[in-house]
Amino acid sequence: EHEEEVIRAADYIVDIGPRAGELGGRVVFNGPLDKLLSEPSESLTADYLTGRRSIAVPQSFRSAAGHVIIRGARENNLKGIDVSIPLGVMTCITGVSGSGKSSFVKGILYPALRRQLTETGLKPGDFESLEGDLSLLSSVELVDQNPIGKSSRSNPVTYIKAYDEIRRLYADQPYAKHNGMGPSHFSFNIAGGRCEECQGDGVIKVSMQFMADIELKCEACGGRRFKDEILEVRWHDKSIYDVLEMTIDEAIEFFGAGTESICRRIVERLQPLQDVGLGYIKLGQSSSTLSGGESQRVKLASYMLRENAAGRVMFIFDEPTTGLHFHDINKLLAAFDALIERGHSVVIVEHNMDVIKCADWVIDLGPEAGDRGGEIVFEGTPRELKQCERSHTGQFLAKH
Repeated sequence: EHEEEVIRAADYIVDIGPRAGELGGRVVFNGPLDKLLSEPSESLTADYLTGRRSIAVPQSFRSAAGHVIIRGARENNLKGIDVSIPLGVMTCITGVSGSGKSSFVKGILYPALRRQLTETGLKPGDFESLEGDLSLLSSVELVDQNPIGKSSRSNPVTYIKAYDEIRRLYADQPYAKHNGMGPSHFSFNIAGGRCEECQGDGVIKVSMQFMADIELKCEACGGRRFKDEILEVRWHDKSIYDVLEMTIDEAIEFFGAGTESICRRIVERLQPLQDVGLGYIKLGQSSSTLSGGESQRVKLASYMLRENAAGRVMFIFDEPTTGLHFHDINKLLAAFDALIERGHSVVIVEHNMDVIKCADWVIDLGPEAGDRGGEIVFEGTPRELKQCERSHTGQFLAKH
């Protein structure tokens, strides 16, 4: 659990950490809440519960650069509402579960904008018109928690295109040139340099008729994914397999020590992953092992890399804090700020109060769920929302 209310209501707490990935994996605390709050420990959870660390409320709110307006939204339980989404700021769409948030954002706003801007996509739900400063947007992106790749060989470093540069670096080494090895020989996706026994997976899947499939380390390559001659190629005494086993943090330090211009490009491609709080994941880690929140942040890092050429984009996030600790949320908010500073717009469907209190604008739907929802209960800043007695969100936000 990550929710503060649930943690505070627990009879007994086991805190794992202190950090993520290889920097975690230890029990840093176990016991009742009062002991967690009073005794010194390495626990980041304790730091946030006691207030030693916190997610600060912004000192000022950004002003909108324009608006996109949906008129007459009546999909599912929406009551023919007119919704104005400000551009160039962070907007939270809030409300109780079943209040109409997803019906509006994923059912109408995203598909309607996509059809308008790119002339592609699914038919939006029932609404009357899309108006406003549409010329200020070049595209719209829905950043969800679906996996980043279907293949077991897909991983973060290939998704953000950093692996292309790493392969070029290794193909440029004297041993590789002498033996006629090109960048494709350092790929585990195509034949050439990869181990053909496991086809670059490093493991062999054994199908079990009445049980889940099991994975065994490939005996041909010892789980190292490549042929022996490929692993002979080294840069600063590290093979391509050694690099794939590095964490993002380790790889940034490793390639940052290089003087070649290609090393700078590798670091520039890896940096957004560190910026969104994923410095602990391995470069070659299979995408199937990433949580929904981690997959979402890999996508966010990818957009941060290519946003310069993309024009102004509206990024829509569907509950991005699901599965995130307080510490991760702090990093996520910094990534949102970085997108907005570059002229983009961020729209978030969210329940987390730490995110809502940092929004520039909040649109609260409800007041209840189902037939008793689908109305706009409130539009304005978080400070104004906490005074709205009709809003459940506002009542809980006041405590934050």
